Amino acid sequence: MTSLRRRLFVILLAATGLIWLSAIAWIFVGTRSELEHVLDTRLQEAARMVSSLVADRGMAASTAIAAAPGLAPEPGSYERQLSCQIWSFDGHLVARSSGAPDENLSSSPSGLSERTVDGEPWRVYTIENAAAGVRVMVGDRLGLRDRLVADLIKGLLWPAVLIAPLLGLLIWASLGHGLRPLNAMAGDLRARDGNDMSPIDPGRAPSEVKPIAEALNGLFVKVETARRHERDVTAFAAHELRTPLAGLKTQAQIAIAAQDSDVRRGALNQILRSVDRTTRLVRQLLTLAKLDASMEVSEVESVNIGDILDEIAEPAGVTGDAVRIVIGTELRGLTLRSNRELLTLAFRNLHENAVQHMQNGGTVMWRSGPDANAISVEDEGPGIPAEDLALVTQRFFRGRHQSTVGTGLGLAITEVAIQKLGGSLLLENRQDGPGLRATIRLPKPDWTYPAGRSRIPL
Repeated sequence: MTSLRRRLFVILLAATGLIWLSAIAWIFVGTRSELEHVLDTRLQEAARMVSSLVADRGMAASTAIAAAPGLAPEPGSYERQLSCQIWSFDGHLVARSSGAPDENLSSSPSGLSERTVDGEPWRVYTIENAAAGVRVMVGDRLGLRDRLVADLIKGLLWPAVLIAPLLGLLIWASLGHGLRPLNAMAGDLRARDGNDMSPIDPGRAPSEVKPIAEALNGLFVKVETARRHERDVTAFAAHELRTPLAGLKTQAQIAIAAQDSDVRRGALNQILRSVDRTTRLVRQLLTLAKLDASMEVSEVESVNIGDILDEIAEPAGVTGDAVRIVIGTELRGLTLRSNRELLTLAFRNLHENAVQHMQNGGTVMWRSGPDANAISVEDEGPGIPAEDLALVTQRFFRGRHQSTVGTGLGLAITEVAIQKLGGSLLLENRQDGPGLRATIRLPKPDWTYPAGRSRIPL
């Protein structure tokens, strides 16, 4: 059953019917008990009255039975079903009412009892009259009592049967009215085109519907942000690729037309630099797209930090001759369980960012951070203006100190990769000299320190 309205209708109708049947069962049990008490009381009253008439007024037994209310014949009444017998102490039937059986109604000398007479169960009250030397027995058939209770239950069931369809219609109409805000919301969404991401107005919707509207509005904001980001990426990529491609074309034309070998060599070198910049931009755009598409970190393994740093510092084209790479000895034996691909990606982008911003050469220092689960890299470049520190991890933000080959994506990629690893990235200008310090903090579990150290030394 996929319809919410039908599901609620069935649930409410079943719950209402169950409550009604439970109430009827409760009334049946309570009414039967009360009815038995009332009828037993009437048996006792009738028996005492007959015994009193026989003893006090000296009436004949048959006359006393006829004079007792409830024992005289009254067609159509319940009292007509009461039967009375008067037995002497020596076991002789002295008198009986009309319709009473000849057989003894009760074998009990006194009090209430039940007995089957001629195949029919009876409820009997017996009282002894010692002065008159008789036992008075007044009883009624249990089948009659059952019919009385059944008639009462039928009186309760018939209104339920007649009212059930009306109740079902009222429940169905009420559900339709209650679900109207959802239908209105669905109609609003169906009427929209694919570009309409405006928020839904819940209006006077019930409190249960408003969370759905708020969740949809939040989803619209996320979708619009993602679409805007895609447009920005496309526009930036087109702009950034246009410049190196135009430069490539210009330098190629110069190389073709140049007669001087030095001019031709210079143009070819410019072509190589433009190709490098374009390659880096495309690689970073593809990396960022891959990070955005990947939701979870997989393939966790034991990673040696020293090996990764050696790998990213090895290419001469990345470091250049004027840049010196120093990797702290405490990092050589450091291992941890993490995703090697994401960790390498974060380290490589931090390393390239440090190298590219040192135009006049210098030292890039990799060493342990200020606490046991941190690794930092320091350069001797110009640093980042204080007002730009909070912005440099935004995509395509290049800030005041731009490099000639930067794209504004390196730090953004680093931060996304570190966040997927459950860590954080801290950027700050060095206090002991010019340059920037980038600190990566990763989760503490599964770190293995070299030479049995309990933590990475400063």
